[in-house]
Amino acid sequence: MNEFQKDGMKEQARGKAKNVGGKIKEAAGNLTGREDWEAEGEADQVEGNIQDDAGRVTRKVGDVAEDIGDALKGKK
Repeated sequence: MNEFQKDGMKEQARGKAKNVGGKIKEAAGNLTGREDWEAEGEADQVEGNIQDDAGRVTRKVGDVAEDIGDALKGKK
Protein backbone atom coordinates (compact mmCIF):
# COMPACT_ATOMS: atom_id res chain seq x y z
CA MET A 1 0.00 0.00 0.00
CA ASN A 2 1.44 3.35 -1.01
CA GLU A 3 1.17 6.70 0.77
CA PHE A 4 -1.69 7.94 -1.44
CA GLN A 5 -3.74 4.88 -0.56
CA LYS A 6 -2.97 5.25 3.17
CA ASP A 7 -3.74 8.97 3.16
CA GLY A 8 -6.95 8.37 1.21
CA MET A 9 -8.14 5.76 3.69
CA LYS A 10 -7.42 8.08 6.62
CA GLU A 11 -9.27 10.94 4.94
CA GLN A 12 -12.24 8.69 4.25
CA ALA A 13 -12.35 7.61 7.89
CA ARG A 14 -12.25 11.23 9.06
CA GLY A 15 -15.04 12.08 6.63
CA LYS A 16 -17.22 9.23 7.83
CA ALA A 17 -16.64 10.27 11.46
CA LYS A 18 -17.54 13.89 10.64
CA ASN A 19 -20.71 12.67 8.92
CA VAL A 20 -21.76 10.57 11.93
CA GLY A 21 -21.03 13.45 14.29
CA GLY A 22 -23.17 15.68 12.11
CA LYS A 23 -26.06 13.23 12.25
CA ILE A 24 -25.81 13.14 16.04
CA LYS A 25 -25.68 16.93 16.26
CA GLU A 26 -28.66 17.27 13.91
CA ALA A 27 -30.66 14.74 15.95
CA ALA A 28 -29.79 16.56 19.18
CA GLY A 29 -31.00 19.78 17.58
CA ASN A 30 -34.26 18.13 16.56
CA LEU A 31 -34.81 16.78 20.08
CA THR A 32 -34.03 20.05 21.83
CA GLY A 33 -35.52 22.42 19.29
CA ARG A 34 -32.12 24.03 18.67
CA GLU A 35 -32.23 25.03 15.02
CA ASP A 36 -28.57 26.11 15.15
CA TRP A 37 -27.52 22.57 16.12
CA GLU A 38 -29.67 21.13 13.34
CA ALA A 39 -28.03 23.44 10.79
CA GLU A 40 -24.53 22.74 12.12
CA GLY A 41 -25.23 19.01 12.00
CA GLU A 42 -26.39 19.21 8.41
CA ALA A 43 -23.30 21.25 7.47
CA ASP A 44 -21.03 18.72 9.21
CA GLN A 45 -22.65 15.94 7.21
CA VAL A 46 -21.99 17.76 3.94
CA GLU A 47 -18.40 18.43 4.99
CA GLY A 48 -17.97 14.79 5.98
CA ASN A 49 -19.31 13.57 2.64
CA ILE A 50 -16.92 15.86 0.77
CA GLN A 51 -14.01 14.70 2.92
CA ASP A 52 -14.97 11.05 2.30
CA ASP A 53 -15.13 11.68 -1.46
CA ALA A 54 -11.76 13.44 -1.42
CA GLY A 55 -10.26 10.46 0.40
CA ARG A 56 -11.76 8.10 -2.15
CA VAL A 57 -10.19 10.12 -5.00
CA THR A 58 -6.81 10.19 -3.24
CA ARG A 59 -6.98 6.43 -2.75
CA LYS A 60 -7.84 5.91 -6.43
CA VAL A 61 -4.83 8.05 -7.41
CA GLY A 62 -2.73 5.72 -5.29
CA ASP A 63 -4.24 2.70 -7.02
CA VAL A 64 -3.41 4.13 -10.44
CA ALA A 65 0.12 5.05 -9.34
CA GLU A 66 0.62 1.51 -8.07
CA ASP A 67 -0.70 0.02 -11.31
CA ILE A 68 1.67 2.22 -13.34
CA GLY A 69 4.58 1.23 -11.14
CA ASP A 70 3.72 -2.45 -11.52
CA ALA A 71 3.41 -2.08 -15.29
CA LEU A 72 6.79 -0.40 -15.50
CA LYS A 73 8.31 -3.22 -13.47
CA GLY A 74 6.67 -5.78 -15.74
CA LYS A 75 4.39 -7.23 -13.05
CA LYS A 76 1.20 -6.82 -15.08
